[in-house]
Amino acid sequence: MGERVGGARVAAEGLGVKGPRGWAFRGISVEAEPGSLVAVEGPSGSGRTCLLLALTGRMKIAEGTATVGGARLPKQLSAVRRVSALAHVPGVTDLDPALTVGEHLRERALLQRRFGDSLRGLLRPRGERAAEAGRRVGAALAAAGLDLEALPKGSRTAVRDLERLEALRLSVALALVGRPLLLGIDDTDLKLSDGERDEVWSLLRSLADAGTTVVAVCSEAPAGAVRVSTQENQDDSDDHRAAEDDEADQGEEKADALAETGRA
Repeated sequence: MGERVGGARVAAEGLGVKGPRGWAFRGISVEAEPGSLVAVEGPSGSGRTCLLLALTGRMKIAEGTATVGGARLPKQLSAVRRVSALAHVPGVTDLDPALTVGEHLRERALLQRRFGDSLRGLLRPRGERAAEAGRRVGAALAAAGLDLEALPKGSRTAVRDLERLEALRLSVALALVGRPLLLGIDDTDLKLSDGERDEVWSLLRSLADAGTTVVAVCSEAPAGAVRVSTQENQDDSDDHRAAEDDEADQGEEKADALAETGRA
């Protein structure tokens, strides 16, 4: 598969996702050009993760329309999934603490070679495919700012031994192996210090500047980002409580979404 150039344009009008207990969010509109950094801002329980999953084709919207990279939602979910990737989403992209960093990277490269390449790519000699996988992994690590040599045991470092910011960078790198046009990342500022938050936003801005459209969930949007607030679109306290209940039970829905897509 050839290297993609640029990011995905995102345009949405009046989006809403409804769960068994009510609306997770509704009335969301956003317009972002390719290579934008979009910050989905709001408190936990306001539907932030549901919006992230909806914009990346992992959760079906109940009202409104959206266009992501030329594909329309809700009808073209699979097309949106093909051009997007997720990172750091609890219940969807969880890292296995017992595996090493190298094992995660090899597994992701294998999945990309097996399921992400075109038929022509699959017919190339094994050596060429392996070399291409190595280049992809190296580029993804560089873009995510994860230096394997700086880890305690290099690529043999277990995920359980990573610092929180290192684990986030690894999750981003794994998502970037597929060269997505749109990268969705959850909980960008959860349990991070002010300095670590600054590092994360610097990373995400660098990805956007390089052409990838980035949609990031946060409690407070940074300056210069395209801001989308889920809190401002809560209709009333009953809907807000329903959203909180829905996000508390998101593990099952996210697992269903992942099973449907076959990969994050």
